[in-house]
Amino acid sequence: MSEGSEHFGRSDEELGQLRQALAPGSFKDKTVIVSGAGTGIGRACAHWFARLGANLVICSRSEEKLQSARDALAVYGGEVMMHPLTIRDPEAVARLFDAAWAHFGGVDVLVNNAGGQFPQAAIDFTPKGWNAVIDTNLNGPWYMMQNAAQRWRDGRRGGAIVNMVTALTRGMPGVAHTCAARAGVIYVSKTVAVEWAPLNIRVNCVAPGVISTEAMNIYPDAARKTFQRTNPMMRFGQVEEIADAVTFLASPAASFITGEVLTVDGGHQMWGDLWTIPRPDYFRDT
Repeated sequence: MSEGSEHFGRSDEELGQLRQALAPGSFKDKTVIVSGAGTGIGRACAHWFARLGANLVICSRSEEKLQSARDALAVYGGEVMMHPLTIRDPEAVARLFDAAWAHFGGVDVLVNNAGGQFPQAAIDFTPKGWNAVIDTNLNGPWYMMQNAAQRWRDGRRGGAIVNMVTALTRGMPGVAHTCAARAGVIYVSKTVAVEWAPLNIRVNCVAPGVISTEAMNIYPDAARKTFQRTNPMMRFGQVEEIADAVTFLASPAASFITGEVLTVDGGHQMWGDLWTIPRPDYFRDT
């Protein structure tokens, strides 16, 4: 954490008390997989589904963070299964779905939240760095989507997928690799939303703006200090605002919505550019 780091995100206690948009019990007797559930937006989504009555399968690379999340989610009374893995490994993803089906007899919702990047000028990316982000933010979500869809097809049951992406009306200097990967997720989602509609599978995306999570601390102080001014609401979004969007799209309330991208960015698309690395002098006001 850098010297100018701030506190971002919500505590588990706050996530247990904040008001939710959907009615209690909206996911009773449903099973939901949330990837990247150990921290940030993924952890908030797990809280939201658990509070709404769902059983959960939470996964990420860190067993320690998953254990912490499972302990926090236990207060809601639903069953929580944790499964450490890297979504970049298609065989590990297949084992996750095997375990989820064996334990719960099926899954109803997949929330593809896991991802990661590092801020750097694109001209300096190494092939290894580029490929790591593409693997994590495009290939991994695809392995998760395809596994879910195949099992729903083979079991003759429908399901809902919500993919976490990036709002791409504007570019995002400093994370070109993430923008490339998430653009791929958006357009594969739109494509398979059509292909998989006969299987009663809905596929949608949520595109957050700058959200207050501990991930904000990976960005340079000089860049992060400008983030709140990149949307006309002049603030960070909160994880519960994303969790409400995700649970809505996964719920029967969105039963006639597929192939969409719900942008939750405080109006950033209409307003200003977002630099995740220090802005060059060329682009500064004189």
